Parts: sequence; C-alpha cells; structure tokens
Amino acid sequence: MATTAWMNKSKLAPKFKCRVVRRCQVCGRSRAVYRKFRMCRVCLRDKANWGLIPGLKKASW
Repeated sequence: MATTAWMNKSKLAPKFKCRVVRRCQVCGRSRAVYRKFRMCRVCLRDKANWGLIPGLKKASW
C-alpha cells in the first residue's frame, strides 16, 4: 500500500506536464497503471474476475 504522503503528492499539479504520476485509484500503486481504467494491473484483474467492470472479461481460448 502506498503511504498517504505519496498519494497526496501525486494529486498536486506538477511543475512540468511529463512529471505526472499516475496511481491506482483503488490501492495507490504507482506501477503498471492502465490509463483507461485508472487502476493497476492487480486491481484490474481482481475486479474483472469478480465481474465488477462492465464489458471486460478474462480471455480464454
């Protein structure tokens, strides 16, 4: 889990546009965050398996 200080710092406007820090809206993880869902891969997979994201399902072939 991310500390609250890092969470608050990521919400501030950066000095330069390229310094934007994307964090997961659910757990606060900073790595592997999908822009479309604003969630990390761990939370995305968990919620997709439970069927909480409409239109998204696990691939099987």
